[in-house]
Amino acid sequence: MDKIPMTRAGHTALDTELKQLKSVERPAIIKAIAEAREHGDLSENAEYHSAKEKQSFIEGRIKEIEGVLSLSDVIDPARLSGSIKFGATVTVADEDTDEEKTWQIVGEHEADIERGLLNIKSPIARALIGKDEGDSVEVRTPGGDKSYEVLSIKYI
Repeated sequence: MDKIPMTRAGHTALDTELKQLKSVERPAIIKAIAEAREHGDLSENAEYHSAKEKQSFIEGRIKEIEGVLSLSDVIDPARLSGSIKFGATVTVADEDTDEEKTWQIVGEHEADIERGLLNIKSPIARALIGKDEGDSVEVRTPGGDKSYEVLSIKYI
């Protein structure tokens, strides 16, 4: 199996979610199932079926997170430098609109474009990898072709 790259923050967030699921969510759903069982006929018990469905989701998510964490390769961006690679915080300017955007290139399990965390497998990240400050980057996105100029690269 391939290692899954992620930042320390991404690893910590997944670990925190796992602990929450195991110590809070799982016991709560077990209690809800027990209470729903007490209401009698399980075949017509909507509370029971809902709780069992939620339990299935929680158990699936626990297994998924445990699998990701077992394959994780935590990379400290502060130890890196040079051209753009995993962990880089990159500021680019759209060459058509001059709009500036800043993204950190992270693993797919911690990506959140709304928070500026760009999936390393995304078209933009793949186009940025290996580039230096001042380089121009052409990116084919679902919304059309985009051109960006790399303004700065930081490893924090």
